[in-house]
Amino acid sequence: MTVSRAFIAGCAGLVLTADERRFFAEAAPWGLILFRRNVETPAQVAALVAAFRAVVGRPDAPVLIDQEGGRVQRLGPPHWPAYLPAGRFAALAEAGDAAAEDAARANARVMADDLAALGINVDCVPCADLRLPEGHGIIGDRAYGAEPAQVARLARAVAEGMGARGVLPVLKHIPGHGRARADSHESLPVVDTSRAELEATDFEAFRRLKDLPLGMTAHVVYTAIDAAAPATTSRKVIDEVIRGFIGFDGALMSDDLSMGALSGSLAERAAASFAAGCDLALHCNGSMAEMAEVAAHTPLLAGAAARRCAAALSWRPDAAAMAAVADSAAFSGMIAAS
Repeated sequence: MTVSRAFIAGCAGLVLTADERRFFAEAAPWGLILFRRNVETPAQVAALVAAFRAVVGRPDAPVLIDQEGGRVQRLGPPHWPAYLPAGRFAALAEAGDAAAEDAARANARVMADDLAALGINVDCVPCADLRLPEGHGIIGDRAYGAEPAQVARLARAVAEGMGARGVLPVLKHIPGHGRARADSHESLPVVDTSRAELEATDFEAFRRLKDLPLGMTAHVVYTAIDAAAPATTSRKVIDEVIRGFIGFDGALMSDDLSMGALSGSLAERAAASFAAGCDLALHCNGSMAEMAEVAAHTPLLAGAAARRCAAALSWRPDAAAMAAVADSAAFSGMIAAS
């Protein structure tokens, strides 16, 4: 079996360069994540995906993308539809529409069909972050609402829609970005809410989704738990909250290590995320120098991390969820944003 290293890399453009091919062949990243800079046409994206898998020698190597709908959508017109954001399904649910979950599931199912046709097998959805008035707009309509039970129901429908089409969902940003007053792409958010309130609200939404296969950490400090480090690099948050209170046993990846919320070199960020308990380090911007630094401080995938990653790749929703996805076809006319 081909051994992989416990990180997910980006690439710079529409095709792999000779340097990238050499680097991926030697460093053996577990997966590749795509952004708009990597997307032009369906044929080009499919060729890029296939090239990465050929280089790393794993036909099932994860290829990830952020395809949420709304503001966060890497595949878009003219080749792919403009999909609805999470907030539209939240509004349906808040208006008492019993079809909200079916609509969210249908939207996810059709997005997953787009991805699967290209060979992309992991989508970084759903966001289970709450939409809260004090939160920064970076979440906003990416959230499925403000109430944990509703968020969990809609997020699970999205995960089921993805999984039924063979695309793995990624639960993010665990244990919750909704209260953050800053954009973690730019600076480090600090949340001073009490642990009891967090457990009843933000953390509760994720607790109801603990069985999903993949999760992504939040670059957020929760002072009631660990005032010194964000979740991504906090052993206390990962052990006590993510693996403990929430009970998440899926493969846990960091959010992007190159984001402004984190400090120190890329090597220090990678080492800190693994020391805290992340299974996988995510690096997105495609900088060869930065990727090499992350790879040099990333272990081979082994032990519990390897077990969780293998389990994630074999995850499928249960039979009831599969039936619900089939039933949701009637709602697929809602997928295109007006």
